Amino acid sequence: MTTLTHSDSVDEPQNLRFHVPGEHHVENGTLLGFWLYLMSDCLIFACLFAVHGVLGRSYAAGPSGADLFDLKLVAINTAMLLLSSITYGFAMLEMQRRRLGPTMMWLAITGLFGVVFIALELYEFAHLIHEGAVPQRSAFLSSFFTLVGTHGLHVTFGIIWLVTLLFQLKRHGLIAENRRRLMCLSMFWHFLDVVWIGVFTFVYLMGVLP
Repeated sequence: MTTLTHSDSVDEPQNLRFHVPGEHHVENGTLLGFWLYLMSDCLIFACLFAVHGVLGRSYAAGPSGADLFDLKLVAINTAMLLLSSITYGFAMLEMQRRRLGPTMMWLAITGLFGVVFIALELYEFAHLIHEGAVPQRSAFLSSFFTLVGTHGLHVTFGIIWLVTLLFQLKRHGLIAENRRRLMCLSMFWHFLDVVWIGVFTFVYLMGVLP
């Protein structure tokens, strides 16, 4: 009669002893991590707003915001970004209803609004540079181009992300991973909308005041 020793009972391959089969994703872990990223982005924009607050009146005998800004153009650009947030909201509603086609349609419209926003911003930059209002002309222009340009880069990244998601949705549909990615992009897009309202108010509207 043989006796089963303790060493025999646990005689398993070392790499399988603590192995738990299946995929394990911490519930809401991605959303928590993305919130942390957005908080770090808030710090970046807070620093840029603070810099512009300090340097926004340092014209170095050059043009001021009142001389340069076309508020009608900026208002149209603001409307494009606000409308893009509304259409993204429609996309999220369709996602909750598990309707792939309408979700992709509203996302595509959101992307088009974003492209128009970037195109108008590039037009504004080109016009300013053509007028000689380049970033190195004054501290005011340096802070302006840095703040507005950083926001524009974020929107450009959001558009690239959105296009990538459209391909993922077309290939895999509204699976859990894609819904989670859409939620993260939604937070990012609306965050940029809020930041732009701050830019429009603090940089443009206050910039034209004497």
